[in-house]
Amino acid sequence: MSVKMRLKRFGTKKRPYYRIVVMDAREPRDGRTLDEVGLYHPIEKEGNQVKIDEEKVKGWLVKGVQPTETVKKILNKNNINIIRKAADSQE
Repeated sequence: MSVKMRLKRFGTKKRPYYRIVVMDAREPRDGRTLDEVGLYHPIEKEGNQVKIDEEKVKGWLVKGVQPTETVKKILNKNNINIIRKAADSQE
């Protein structure tokens, strides 16, 4: 089973907010999740946009979960370093 850390969209039209979730890659964007590890609210002020449970994120990353590009950027912006495997560096 391929597991990814990605965004799940909530909110209304033109007022989105997202949950950072861990889910099976084959599930639809708003489908069933394994775990919720944070929130991302792009409309809020700069300091209030992201809330992340760092322990959960690091635990899932150790287990081999691959974050999407958007989630990688969000995590790197919030000083959560992502361990890159040898396969990632060859791409």
